[in-house]
Amino acid sequence: MPVHTIASPFRLLARLRQVRDEDRRQADKNPFLAKALEREKWEGHRLAVISRTVALGLVGLLLPFLNPSLTVLYYEAWILVFIALGWLQLRLARVGYSRAELVLIFLDIILLTILFTTGNPFLDEDIPTAMVYRFDNFIYFFIILAVGTLAYSWRTVWAMGTWVAVLWLFGFLGVAWFGHEIPHLSDAAAAAFDGHPVILEELDPNGVQPAVRIQEMVVFLIVAGILAVKGWRSNQLLMRQANIAAERANLSRYFPSSLVDVLASTDRDIGAVRTQDVAVLFTDIVGFTKFAERHAPEEVMDLLRHYHAFVERAIFQNGGTLDKYLGDGVMATFGTPETRPGDAANALKAALQLIQEAEAFNNERAAQGIDPIQISIGVHFGPVILGDIGPSRRLEFAVVGDTVNVASRLEASTRELGCTCVVSEELMRRAGASDATAPPQKAFSAGAPIKLRGRETSIDIWTV
Repeated sequence: MPVHTIASPFRLLARLRQVRDEDRRQADKNPFLAKALEREKWEGHRLAVISRTVALGLVGLLLPFLNPSLTVLYYEAWILVFIALGWLQLRLARVGYSRAELVLIFLDIILLTILFTTGNPFLDEDIPTAMVYRFDNFIYFFIILAVGTLAYSWRTVWAMGTWVAVLWLFGFLGVAWFGHEIPHLSDAAAAAFDGHPVILEELDPNGVQPAVRIQEMVVFLIVAGILAVKGWRSNQLLMRQANIAAERANLSRYFPSSLVDVLASTDRDIGAVRTQDVAVLFTDIVGFTKFAERHAPEEVMDLLRHYHAFVERAIFQNGGTLDKYLGDGVMATFGTPETRPGDAANALKAALQLIQEAEAFNNERAAQGIDPIQISIGVHFGPVILGDIGPSRRLEFAVVGDTVNVASRLEASTRELGCTCVVSEELMRRAGASDATAPPQKAFSAGAPIKLRGRETSIDIWTV
């Protein structure tokens, strides 16, 4: 026999272990996959136990029609045992590898094999052990296998198939070598069916029918293999769905949840370079550099976490996109990647919410005896260039252009003007024209036109 033929099963086992290890590594790296596998495990196991209980209950109702005698109570008792074992498997179920579960599965198969190869000890009639095969009990193994596909991984399903085949083989050999025989029944059958060897082979009371037993094992392995492949495909689908959930979670760090759904379903190339009108908002903490110099790193990071939390809340609750963090500063856009009629008004609402959030945050700090912080905000509306920039190994979706520069410089001008927020006249005009629910102008004060660095013309502004 060629060496590669002998080694093939070992290569298959090694490949199965590699797939198993890869699945575990992906689950460890992807919390969404780990959670999905855990949920699938528990839901599947509960469904499996309920299905097993119902199926065995139906078998219990069927048996009296197949064996209308008191001896059927022996098998009815075993049905209760197998129902109890199913609920015990649920109680001991664990996500991932569980030795206790495997032991109980193996116990299921061993008990069924013994039950189907030893016969009913309460029968009054003396019958050969081989006659047990005439009852076609092997079909009940398929119930255990089918229920197992609801609760266990494809690897366990395949293991169940191989365990059943091996144990049924041992049971068959045990009956063939050590089973109880009644020789005169074979003699009577030989005399009755003399000249009909095929019928004699089928009806010999002491015959174990090796071809039929092999057929049962082979067919069971084929079915188990098909179900294992189906389970593997379902597992791959689950992993793909978990990866999509992880991708959507990453998107939700930058976009509001409503926009994530649009991005996930759109056929448009979001990274294509284009020009569109967008509201741009900049905000940061005034005097943050000096604060960082005077305080411990832990205090600095704690401040940033709280500040970024309410900035993110104000942006997302008003339909904005978190473009980037700039140290203590944040850049947000309203109208990316897709424009909407209320983008300017939403940016204005976000600016006012930021002011309110900062006041609430300062009240909390004051209650703890901590100095308040001062934030600054600049908002402008106009055309921007957006799309993917950078080399193929490090693409980044960017928003650039004069509108971005103006918004940034409006935010910086708050120091000179002694205010918290500076909004351009263009944004105020667009907000009022596009959204009747936009914050009223009385919430702002009209300021004198200012000149911004790098621009020749002045810009009309509103301040808070």
